[in-house]
Amino acid sequence: MPALVLLGAQWGDEGKGKATDLLGGSVDYVVRYQGGNNAGHTVVVGDQKYALHLLPSGILSPGCTPVIGNGVVVDPSVLLSELSGLNERGVDTSKLLISGNAHVITPYNVTVDKVTERFLGKRKIGTTGRGIGPTYADKINRVGIRVQDLYDESILTQKVEAALDVKNQILTKLYNRRAIAVHQVVEELLGYAEQIEPYVADTVLVLNQALEDDKVVLFEGGQGTLLDIDHGTYPFVTSSNPTAGGACTGAGVGPTRISRVIGILKAYTTRVGAGPFPTELFDEDGEALRRIGGERGVTTGRDRRCGWFDAVIARYATRVNGLTDFFLTKLDVLTGWERIPVCVAYEIDGRRVEELPYSQSDFHHAKPVYETLPGWSEDITKAKSFSDLPKNAQNYVKALEEMSGAPISAIGVGPGRDETIEVNSFL
Repeated sequence: MPALVLLGAQWGDEGKGKATDLLGGSVDYVVRYQGGNNAGHTVVVGDQKYALHLLPSGILSPGCTPVIGNGVVVDPSVLLSELSGLNERGVDTSKLLISGNAHVITPYNVTVDKVTERFLGKRKIGTTGRGIGPTYADKINRVGIRVQDLYDESILTQKVEAALDVKNQILTKLYNRRAIAVHQVVEELLGYAEQIEPYVADTVLVLNQALEDDKVVLFEGGQGTLLDIDHGTYPFVTSSNPTAGGACTGAGVGPTRISRVIGILKAYTTRVGAGPFPTELFDEDGEALRRIGGERGVTTGRDRRCGWFDAVIARYATRVNGLTDFFLTKLDVLTGWERIPVCVAYEIDGRRVEELPYSQSDFHHAKPVYETLPGWSEDITKAKSFSDLPKNAQNYVKALEEMSGAPISAIGVGPGRDETIEVNSFL
């Protein structure tokens, strides 16, 4: 049975939650393998809307085991709040598993994130202020707190002391902030231990045994390809690897286990936060995309920057991730445009460039080269098959598929769980 990776092929917010949830009823495990509560998924089930930030989207699918892998950074207060909210709405969360090797977002990580971003001023990255980056920095610097540390007070205290030795110097002498007391942090973290203990497991062992038993495992990335710390628009990126390779390190499975890699593409392009965005629109079209598409960050509440579809970054995502399929979302948002521009290349210093430039300076100066495709005015939200779509909508999808380099196997034609056209089965 397959092990699937599902990830964003743009700058995030492509609709991964809906895609994961759609597949969740057919798979045995859904695994978050990176990121933290800086990600946001909106899933619509019937007339119910769920906003998930840290939990895998598969938690809404009965019979599916949701897993938070070792590559995720976990804020215990956010985790417990999300679980409580779902329990109150009648969602069974008892099957959740959390890796004991996942790193914990501490109160001082959140503080450092916020004061650092404020200190950067105009040079700020546009982080969510949730402590994600500082937690990953602690992990790399080997002063991080892991979930398993919450069950050994002595080790936990030593690790918090080691981390605050340096951080308190920075907070007090550089940022003029009050020092953080070790005992307060330890006490707060220990307070979460008992509540999350029923979920803590050796998830690497669980997932590899599941694959040995021919179970279907879906690995879910938290952000998009262009936000990858190695392969994104650095430094305007996240602090982990949402690309396909991150599933192996962030969940503890070998690359030979992965049988299919599915990229989620929005029918246009959005991004949140700072950084280059060649097709960004500052006119009525951009505002219409934002309004019709409901483009507001699930986690941050910030308006998303909107622009036309960028085939250059779609091709890049195909290459970097080894994509086997695309899931195209929000095609319905484009209904009503007489003509729809698509970016097929960039112009950089008078040169036509058809692949993503490796130079950050070049990408900052890239200007989109557009081809314009005919639009459609018919309502497509009731379409159940590809042939139900208007001819111009079909041609738009086919053009994007040809430009992007992988088959479009599913198409979102509305926000609902059942408003999806399946062209080719993922399983």
